[in-house]
Amino acid sequence: EVYFKNLSKQKQKEVMEKNGNNHKLRVCVATCNRADYSKLAPIMFGIKAEPQCFELDVVVLGSHLIDDYGNTYRMIEQDDFDIHTRLHTIVRGEDEAAMVESVGLALVKLPDVLNRLRPDIMIVHGDRFDALALATSAALMNIRILHIEGGEVSGTIDDSIRHAITKLAHYHVCCTRSAEQHLIAMCEDHDRILLAGCPSYDKLLSAKNKDYMSVIRMWLGEDVKTRDYIVALQHPVTTDIKHSIKMFELTLDALISFNKRTLVLFPNVDAGDKEMVRVMRKKGIEHHPNFRAVKHVPFDQFIQLVAHAGCMIGNSSCGVREVGAFGTPVINLGTRQTGRETGENVLHVRDADTQDKILHALQLQFGKQYPCSKIYGDGNAVPRILKFLKSIDLKEPLQKKFCFPPVKDNISQDIDHILETQSALAVDLGGTNLRVAIVSMKGEIVKKYTQLNPKTYEDRLALILKMCVEAASEAVNVNCRILGVGISTGGRVNPREGIVLHSTKLIQEWSSVDLRTPISDALHLPVWVDNDGNCAALAERKFGHGKGIENFVTLITGTGIGGGIVHQHELIHGSSFCAAELGHIVVSLDGPECLCGSQGCIEAYASGIALQREAKKLHDDDLLLVEGMSMKEEEIVSAAHLIQAAKLGNTKAESILRTAGTALGLGVVNILHTVNPSLVILSGVLANHYVNAVKDVINRQALSSVKTVDVVVSNLADPALLGAASLVLDYTTRRIY
Repeated sequence: EVYFKNLSKQKQKEVMEKNGNNHKLRVCVATCNRADYSKLAPIMFGIKAEPQCFELDVVVLGSHLIDDYGNTYRMIEQDDFDIHTRLHTIVRGEDEAAMVESVGLALVKLPDVLNRLRPDIMIVHGDRFDALALATSAALMNIRILHIEGGEVSGTIDDSIRHAITKLAHYHVCCTRSAEQHLIAMCEDHDRILLAGCPSYDKLLSAKNKDYMSVIRMWLGEDVKTRDYIVALQHPVTTDIKHSIKMFELTLDALISFNKRTLVLFPNVDAGDKEMVRVMRKKGIEHHPNFRAVKHVPFDQFIQLVAHAGCMIGNSSCGVREVGAFGTPVINLGTRQTGRETGENVLHVRDADTQDKILHALQLQFGKQYPCSKIYGDGNAVPRILKFLKSIDLKEPLQKKFCFPPVKDNISQDIDHILETQSALAVDLGGTNLRVAIVSMKGEIVKKYTQLNPKTYEDRLALILKMCVEAASEAVNVNCRILGVGISTGGRVNPREGIVLHSTKLIQEWSSVDLRTPISDALHLPVWVDNDGNCAALAERKFGHGKGIENFVTLITGTGIGGGIVHQHELIHGSSFCAAELGHIVVSLDGPECLCGSQGCIEAYASGIALQREAKKLHDDDLLLVEGMSMKEEEIVSAAHLIQAAKLGNTKAESILRTAGTALGLGVVNILHTVNPSLVILSGVLANHYVNAVKDVINRQALSSVKTVDVVVSNLADPALLGAASLVLDYTTRRIY
């Protein structure tokens, strides 16, 4: 880590020397509309905060300067930015030709501005036709271009414009791993691509807890409650204007029928926007008691509105990108965002011929709360972008280089920019200790934290949150990108809801506990929860002996006995999430009492607790210690003492371990006869002591057709943490409905 940091500092120093120690990078940021300013503003604030490194020039054009769209250039002035140039570039019209003429007008006006400013680099955002004019002008005037949010896929003409800007741009800042791979596949130089995340997330992830009720009342009325209103934002689709107008009519009809307070924002300046406004007025939206129609909402306030809405509906990219950070339900209409990566909070209505389908979607989504998603950012984009800008060497040739053929899928970023590893936060809730770790995609435990597990629910949850927040903060320092949180815990777990249904007696006050919601809300990350035995099986499937095996069983031999079953590559949970409670297979009708209340379970014979119980009996009868053993007076008798005694020839200890191994072996035989796996993996601290006994019982007791099963000892050092991590690393692909 120190090496990487020093190398990065040395690189920046060399770049400064090449560019001239006193030379500040002159950056021109051009913003065209309210949407792109929300992404560019955090970068602009970052540039302004480092006057020793940068000079900032702001150019405003497009719909910022149109009264019908709120004269949104004023919010730039309110943010205390000096606007160097205002360019009126929008040609008013209602068809595609108006957009073409607007691009032409911008191309006529921009050269004079760029000649006067002479920036070292121009920052251009997104996929609007105004941005295409900016990129074209800068490229033809030999000005370096940094393109924000390239490589994404959304459908409609926006894709073509976005990719055209990519080919003109010299440097690229993308938001997701998929976007990065798209840029590489488009033959862009990987050294000039930065996976930073969306800049707006730097503000989003710290905004939800601010005073929001005053904002909600300002825009929707005094009587509105959180989660009881809708935000609607729909734009025309320029490749199918007629259909998008029809979809907008059906949306308004559905919203009127749904009868909830709704904030409707005016659409973007695009072909078809005027017709959409006419539809709003025809239906009386501006005067309807349930509706508030507005041209513009400042971004800070818009964040609060969508964060606490019961639902957002429309086809804005904000719905599938930013809103996921709050877990707010979204209904995405039509094809305008087809191909975007989305969180599970997004329900797609691809086509609708009546209002009924949209109304049904509203009934399904309204008022729900989904896990917070960080697909598009982790709140640290701006520091990465500023570091990237500082690394640009102005003496390098301006001519772009394309990489043919595309580089390998798994190539890492240049260390002189940012080297980040996709990782998970893994949490292991044991009977004694609470552990949190940063685990990489390859199964490397990058950093681990351990604390004693508190006895009460409140203290335990508070400690989990504290440790996870510390680990997430540390992840930035060790160049890890956290994709989510995986939790391994004892007891019966509903993994679909992230709830611990019933706990083992080893963990007190741990039943009917919702783990997903508080942790997801605190970290703005998706959270997965599962039983520790299932997690051990997942760890083997991803990192251990189970990799590539279709059917196998894992048994954990530790304080208790647990396990997981993988059948046809999938983990088996059962109808009530009670599958693979392997420690409670009964192998004797009159055996010792188990912690579950039954008798003769495997766990009552072979668990660490069972061995400790038998060791204490021997010790109380003065039959445990043999020559070569000693115990301090205050030392607690444990299973380790029993194993040590057996190794030193204590026949009674040997008999107890033999019985325990036989009980475990009989349980394995029952498993073989029930699910017929091709592999049995013994995991945990007692696995090595039991493996030969289990194989012997299989040879004696099992049917001949299953005697050939492989029985192996796990080679994973920490299956619980690795299994919790694999919950995240295997399931970070979001669902699309």
